[in-house]
Amino acid sequence: MNVLIVDDEKILMLHLQKLVSELLPDAEIKALTSSDEAIIYSNDNRIDIAFLDIRMMGISGVELASILRENYPKVNIIFTTGYDNYALDAFKLNASDYLLKPITKEGLEKAIKNLRYPINDSKEVRARIQCFGNFEVFVDSKPIEFKFSKTKELLAYLVYKRGAMCSNEEIIGSLWEDFENHTSYFKQLRQDLNKTLCDLDCENIIIRQRGKTGIIVDSVDCDYYRYLKGEPAPIKEFMIQYPWAEEVNGLL
Repeated sequence: MNVLIVDDEKILMLHLQKLVSELLPDAEIKALTSSDEAIIYSNDNRIDIAFLDIRMMGISGVELASILRENYPKVNIIFTTGYDNYALDAFKLNASDYLLKPITKEGLEKAIKNLRYPINDSKEVRARIQCFGNFEVFVDSKPIEFKFSKTKELLAYLVYKRGAMCSNEEIIGSLWEDFENHTSYFKQLRQDLNKTLCDLDCENIIIRQRGKTGIIVDSVDCDYYRYLKGEPAPIKEFMIQYPWAEEVNGLL
């Protein structure tokens, strides 16, 4: 479980960090005093729970919550504030809770027990990926449906790269052979991939860093990865619908 704490008053931030560490001793906790630092951190690390002060210098807690939600639709947002007139704004963002300062251990414990999105730390592999023949992805034996067909190709490319962190520029250059600017469309694909995996509680198969994306190979059951470990390939064609996969077909 990954927890983010953001409060520009350091004393209050450290107090909250202490309480959270007592209630969630096994959690990875990152405590920061800057929304800008929090955004950078969230680009590299999945967030399960975010404790956000609402009134901060620069980017407010409400604005920060919206940014976090773009990357992690099921992040649990718990707002912390000394003012009670922001509750409406908070709950418009489907906040998990809204805690008034000074925060008590009892109030914090109640908020953690009533998270809007339960956190699944299970290591069970639920995603099965088929690379030989047509590329297909299944979760709990059911095929995944994406909003855009190109999202499926994005995931296929990450699988093909076997855990290597791929830059946005590399992915765009591989998925589109023309010279048009596809940056905006790529952002939609990335959001579609994140949302689809989050809705299936499988967002942990993807890792994101600033401007880069990769797949966590141990989080999926993939026939290509088994082949690389010595298992015979069921057929010789590899991701036959994608021209950038021809290199592997040549090796096969």
